[in-house]
Amino acid sequence: MAASFSSPPLHARLLPLPPPQNPCPAVPASGARRAARPRPPRQRCLATPPSRNGSFSSPDTEWCPVPPEQRPVNEYEALASSLPFSWAAGDLRVYCSRLALTGAAFALFVGLPVAAFGGRGGAGGDAVHLALGATGSGILAVTLAVVRMYLGWAYVGNRLLSATVEYEETGWYDGQIWVKTPEVLARDRLLGSFSVKPVLNRVKFTLVGLAGSLILCILLYVNTENPKEPYENTGGGAIPGVYSDAAARSFEPDAFCGEPDLS
Repeated sequence: MAASFSSPPLHARLLPLPPPQNPCPAVPASGARRAARPRPPRQRCLATPPSRNGSFSSPDTEWCPVPPEQRPVNEYEALASSLPFSWAAGDLRVYCSRLALTGAAFALFVGLPVAAFGGRGGAGGDAVHLALGATGSGILAVTLAVVRMYLGWAYVGNRLLSATVEYEETGWYDGQIWVKTPEVLARDRLLGSFSVKPVLNRVKFTLVGLAGSLILCILLYVNTENPKEPYENTGGGAIPGVYSDAAARSFEPDAFCGEPDLS
């Protein structure tokens, strides 16, 4: 009877218990402490302001509140790829040929008809005034195009060289000013000094040459007289300033019939 009470129950014999887990690691018998494992370096999480569309920008990219289409670098790229502003930034030979082709086309299709029907001397005027009028109109058209180029490149150059950027968030009534960081300012000024200033110098020299050509063309057009017929408005008599009336009477007495003798 006593042996029956000392035996374990039936469920203990059927289901063996798992070995107990020791939460603390065992210390080696020699007493040496285990070397601590190196912890991975902590990553610093920099707070980045949200972008304009609500998403967060990465810490590696520098945050700029100016809209992308109003940033000076993007404005420079857009201007350099648009017509006719890209002509001034390209090859010099291509630039001059395109300006000459533009002026010739305008002079031929616009200036020549206007000079022929509304120019000096009426419809079908002399060839000199037709050529000067057509050439002057072509030079004027090219001058206006180059002035537009100069204004566009000067605007972008000023924004690149400036230490601040004026921008508009939604309209003209909420204008803001952003101060460039040193990195952005150095990049923009480098781009403005070595990419925009040479284009502006080329456009300036072009304007000086076109202005001189236009002034010369106007002076020639104004000072050139229309050719007159040999006996226009003379009434068949002597031409003043060519020969005297006495010489005319001696050579052409029939032309002075009925007129009193001046002698």
